[in-house]
Amino acid sequence: MFEQAFRTIDDVLRKEAGCTTELDYTEQTSWLLFLKYLDALEEDRAAEAALDGREYAYMLDAPYRWARWAAPRRPDGTPDHHAAMTGDDLVEFVDRQLFPYLHGFTRRARGPNTIEYKVGEIFGELRNKVRSGYNLREVIGQVDALRFRSQREKHELSHLYEAKIRNMGNAGRNGGEYYTPRPLIRAMVRVVDPQVGETIYDPACGSAGFLCEAFEYLRARPGLTPDDLRTLQARTFTGKEKKPLAYVIGTMNLILHGVEAPNLIRANTLAENLADVGDGDRYDVVLANPPFGGKERKEVQQNFPVRTGETAFLFLQHIVKRLRAGGRAGVVIKNTFLSNTDHASVELRRKLLAECDLHTVLDCPQGTFLGAGVKTVVLFFEKGRPTRRTWYYQLDPGRSLGKTNPLNDGDLAEFVALQRTQATGPKSWTVDAADVAPGAWELSVRNPNGGEAVAHRSPGEIIDEILALDAESAEVLAGIKGRL
Repeated sequence: MFEQAFRTIDDVLRKEAGCTTELDYTEQTSWLLFLKYLDALEEDRAAEAALDGREYAYMLDAPYRWARWAAPRRPDGTPDHHAAMTGDDLVEFVDRQLFPYLHGFTRRARGPNTIEYKVGEIFGELRNKVRSGYNLREVIGQVDALRFRSQREKHELSHLYEAKIRNMGNAGRNGGEYYTPRPLIRAMVRVVDPQVGETIYDPACGSAGFLCEAFEYLRARPGLTPDDLRTLQARTFTGKEKKPLAYVIGTMNLILHGVEAPNLIRANTLAENLADVGDGDRYDVVLANPPFGGKERKEVQQNFPVRTGETAFLFLQHIVKRLRAGGRAGVVIKNTFLSNTDHASVELRRKLLAECDLHTVLDCPQGTFLGAGVKTVVLFFEKGRPTRRTWYYQLDPGRSLGKTNPLNDGDLAEFVALQRTQATGPKSWTVDAADVAPGAWELSVRNPNGGEAVAHRSPGEIIDEILALDAESAEVLAGIKGRL
């Protein structure tokens, strides 16, 4: 039911000049799904209140409820097509009345950690791109036919929504920024092993895959109490995201997975000055795949002790600072971070080894991230004690990874099992921190049992490092000239 509806919706949206990519299809489907979900949530709450003999105060005023403007019905429950707006009337209502009203919740909500405030934020970031009211009416009809009142229905819908996010990531470079392979995320969550009552943070949350998988991992724990469930809903997850579409999709993704009022913050994480981070601003667990390859402005770099234009290196500093003593992290980063000779890379490796226990490095094969030409590693570390030894695991699925052969949970099963004991074998080995050469602090993946050697960098990556070194040299020369 859900799969066919999503296909039909995409087919309708392809007729729209303003909807040209998978990103557009996901965005437009998201806001309608969200309002349909909100209607179901309100009906459930109203039914619960009636059973308790209470009057339910609806969040939305009557003209803006799904059952009034989107899918009016006769008293017998059948669709009332005569009362349903369509054509230009429907588009004008959505653009000029519905969206402004919903955006107004940012002013009317009780506070930022409420579903009302999330409604306001979402509809402040979005706009309706469907210009044909007849196409919009057809899409609304498909969404209205969906039912997700039961847990099984919600699970199926969240699974298909994840598939839409994956397709969006496969469709292009920008979409790929929002999608990390879910098998890799699940393996990272298992290794970090968050506990109920701990706080979990993703500073570059994209479509919120890490937070969704961590929620599913914790919700599956046996013997959870009502207080545990309230903790998971309100006091566990925090995410930040800079881009408006990713923020909306991440919010929707968490809601469909069962987090009613996600604590996602629309902000540029790197604009925060690390000197201002206090004990109350830290987290127990960080799970993240920060964007890499980007360049940040000089004024943003001033917020960090190790100044660099490389976005991923700034995020790594932010993550370490935001962890509590004893806090644990799993972070995806380019594998060249382990061997680059520029000042920022060397200094960050030194600080990481000195301030954290880098206990595990997972070396991911080419093709792990579809559409990305770079190789990556996952760093697992605990803050508060220096590194004594690091266990490496070289992931080798035994096939080339790609769109038709993506990474799966089975590929990572051995890694997760061996990581608990850090056993050595053909694909795993241990390096003592005492054997890491001071000065360079190189941590390259070199399998002593053979296997793949250190990956050669692409010409583009080499050029990027040369440009970074040139920029550092220019800064140094400028400083010298300023002192003369």
